[in-house]
Amino acid sequence: MQIQLNGEPRRLDRAVTVAQLLADLGLTERRVAVEVNREIVPRSEHARRELRDADQVEVVVAIGGG
Repeated sequence: MQIQLNGEPRRLDRAVTVAQLLADLGLTERRVAVEVNREIVPRSEHARRELRDADQVEVVVAIGGG
């Protein structure tokens, strides 16, 4: 399966949810915003939202500062 991740092509060996993708990216402990096909996916939906071939995924990591 092929998706676009932050504008770059990314091949996935299996079907995954948003939560699984974030785990594969090492972002499970980070504050992130996720958009799939220009639609925000709430954190409460990450485990249920399955990615499909050709999905466009944007992941933004929140960075705190002072």
